Amino acid sequence: MQRRELLTRALTLGAVPWLAPMVSRAAEPENWQAQFAASREPWAPAFATPAGDYPLTKARVRGRFPDAVTGTLYRNGPAGHDLGGERYHHWFDGDGMVQRFVIEGTEVHHQGRYVATAKWVAEMKAGRRLTEGFGTVFSGRDEVSAPDDMNVANIGVLPLGGELLALWEGGSATRLDLRTLQTRGPKTWRADLAGAPFSAHPRTEPDGTVWNFGVYAQRSLLLLYEIAPDGALRRADALALGETPLVHDFVVTEKHLVFLLPPLVYDAQRRAAGASVLDAHVWRPGRGLRALVIDKADWARRQEFRLPPGFLFHLGNAWEEETASGTVIHLDFARSDDARGLLVDTRELMRGRAGGTPGPRLTVVELRLRSGEATQTDLGIEAEFPVIDPRRVGRQHRQVFHATGTPGGLPLWNAIAATDVTTGASQRYSHGPQTIVEEHLFVPDGSGPGWLIGTVHDLAQKKTVLSCFAADALRDGPVAQATLPYALPLGLHGAFVSEPRLADGVVCDRTDCQRARAA
Repeated sequence: MQRRELLTRALTLGAVPWLAPMVSRAAEPENWQAQFAASREPWAPAFATPAGDYPLTKARVRGRFPDAVTGTLYRNGPAGHDLGGERYHHWFDGDGMVQRFVIEGTEVHHQGRYVATAKWVAEMKAGRRLTEGFGTVFSGRDEVSAPDDMNVANIGVLPLGGELLALWEGGSATRLDLRTLQTRGPKTWRADLAGAPFSAHPRTEPDGTVWNFGVYAQRSLLLLYEIAPDGALRRADALALGETPLVHDFVVTEKHLVFLLPPLVYDAQRRAAGASVLDAHVWRPGRGLRALVIDKADWARRQEFRLPPGFLFHLGNAWEEETASGTVIHLDFARSDDARGLLVDTRELMRGRAGGTPGPRLTVVELRLRSGEATQTDLGIEAEFPVIDPRRVGRQHRQVFHATGTPGGLPLWNAIAATDVTTGASQRYSHGPQTIVEEHLFVPDGSGPGWLIGTVHDLAQKKTVLSCFAADALRDGPVAQATLPYALPLGLHGAFVSEPRLADGVVCDRTDCQRARAA
């Protein structure tokens, strides 16, 4: 079968329900909302549901943000966990909310807004959940007939073509206004791609080319996208996967796309019996962790490697070198021994409990294309949310910046680190035992070492703090911080858009700016 035929068949859903269970699972006997409300954990408010959007608000700034970080930091994450007396059973189910931090010297303004997907609009109007989530099945709800019926646009963002795309995992990207965060509707790359999965982890090369993928678990297909810097789709097609793993991220090199396929695989029979999308996946370590390498120029040219079993959410970067023995691909990722973090810990958060599974560790891999050999080295450093200098995407790199340091009694991490993946040398900065860090992003500054910016949930202050660090001197602490008068729900991924200087008309509506600056 030709690949274009595969794509056509995958996208012609007809009357076949998309991932819909044949039998409704009985409602859970526990009241998850009541359990969460009864939690006395100091970190529980980080997973509470905001009552509504956050209007434009001026932050309190200490120090001065460098000129290189004049611009806007966008962040996305699950925020709407409760509705109509019910609480989702997994952190990744929550309605997406995009945060916007506008940075200029000694002024920072914040705005947050729920992404108005079709699901969110319908459920807000009804005052209750109408469809299931990624990890939650409510009994007696509407049948899911297409991926976007479950779309909560809650994982990442992609600034592209004059818009901001809010990204989910299993359906359309959602278009937002860069300045107001107003939702403009789903992004359709091509008529036959309407509603197709578009992952939350696109990779943007230094020349602006965007690569992405999507997984049709129920049809065992991997969709690939190549997008021009102006946002125009260059090509898209589908590849048959066979057994379908849960894939969250990938990396690119100069000539290849590289996927790590964990042995957490989709089981259609579980789904048909009423399991959630998440619970339809089964851990089968005997399959090992597979590395799939795809030629950028010819997607039909593929090579597969086998690594020891393990699980991952995120990769840092990949690059390739030509040696006397052929092409070698180097990559790094945050590896866990198994999928308990996804299957247990991120579920327990919705009850107000900390799971306690050890965090992933920074791991480097070499793939030798000629011999088919693969080697893996654990650097022994706890790491999650790995990022690099965006100018090094697909190129040789040394530094990976990441979250680290699991504090006792708290979920997630409380420190950031810069690790040299060639030597394992690492430096870090801890925000303190009563903090939870989120993903930090690298912002280039000409030929200088650059900057690292990101947010932390300060449990003691009950506030969210935006910090800026010199990328080569994390131990010295922040050079500038902006403290909001409130704490935001913990989120996932973001993007930074640089501006040479921000005028009122760029930052916000003039009236709102005047109000924020007067506050």
